Amino acid sequence: MKTLLAYKDKKAVKIVTGIRRCGKSAMLSIFANKLRQMNIPKKQIIEMNFESMKFKNIANHEDLYSYIAERIATKKKTYLFFDEVQMIKNWERAINSFLVDFNVDVYITGSNAYLLSSEFSTLISGRYVEIKMLPLSFKEFLDFNRFNPKSTMEDKFLLYAKYGGMPAAADYGFDEKMIYEMLEGVYNTVIVKDIMQRNKITDATLLKKLTEFLAHSIGSINSVNSISNFLVSNKEIESKSAPNRTIESYITALQNAYIFYELKRYDVKGKSLLKTLGKNYIVDIGIRNMLLGYRDAEKGHILENIVFLELLRRGYKIHIGKFLDFEIDFIATTPKEKIYIQVCESLSDKAVLEREIAPLRSIKDNHEKMILSQDKNFIASYDGIKIKNVIDFLLE
Repeated sequence: MKTLLAYKDKKAVKIVTGIRRCGKSAMLSIFANKLRQMNIPKKQIIEMNFESMKFKNIANHEDLYSYIAERIATKKKTYLFFDEVQMIKNWERAINSFLVDFNVDVYITGSNAYLLSSEFSTLISGRYVEIKMLPLSFKEFLDFNRFNPKSTMEDKFLLYAKYGGMPAAADYGFDEKMIYEMLEGVYNTVIVKDIMQRNKITDATLLKKLTEFLAHSIGSINSVNSISNFLVSNKEIESKSAPNRTIESYITALQNAYIFYELKRYDVKGKSLLKTLGKNYIVDIGIRNMLLGYRDAEKGHILENIVFLELLRRGYKIHIGKFLDFEIDFIATTPKEKIYIQVCESLSDKAVLEREIAPLRSIKDNHEKMILSQDKNFIASYDGIKIKNVIDFLLE
């Protein structure tokens, strides 16, 4: 919301992107109401949700342009809100015309990276800003839900690690069956509407197997080759039934629908991005647990995924770190800051502590280095490396 307010009345088109049901529509609706509270007349605020039957007759950019042109009745600024605009054919042409012909401030949402395609970028070159939206952070999760008064912060975090941060989950009072049914509905809609229909994917079985593999292997380095070999060796698919280019295109489709985020490796010593062996993290840990079931044995990877999403929310550019033979879970950077981060369930075992410390200790620069774990009252630093409780970090 702060970002939307900061960009209010700026010439750039505001594009809110993210997986379905993460709260994009609700945020635009709240923002539109805020404009009304600022005494902006109702006739200067036009809201359209293209998943509503109300707008079923608007099929293309010409229909959209005519609809808006008929309703702009003033030279004063009109605020246009378009929800799931990618459903309108050639929508970007209408947006471009609005900017040329009228005094408007435009806000749009979309659930697929297609929204930022090269055609749109060409038409609106330099005149848009992307606002990435994710499911609720742990801090927002605490505000959004009602808890048993006896629940500890650790109890609440366990609920977050099991059910994730989709806002709609709050309607079900932590009923596991109902929450996972809701998440399955979200997942199926994304798979059908944002992936299979848009990308004309016909092999639903392969797509399902890939999704489950990536969900299971969050925090693990892999490649298209290793994924293909795994699926074949486990008899999930027949040998050579799915060429690597097909697997790669399906993974790209999953990423474009914001189900998974790819993380590339960065060579700290060579100061360069590596083209191979990246990782994928899932957009919501609840969706992962809906697909695979929640297992305590996988807490480490779940923690890593939660930390990744939090770094993304805070605006960091994130890579996996490679230094000599060591791997660093995350290198998080902004123009003013760089942090090396390791994530671990517990450091109580001395061997684990040494394993997590070693990669950070080996990097001889002055940037901040940190280990996040679920340990409480652990030493605050070790060899100059900060050690924080992951819950405390998420609540900062």
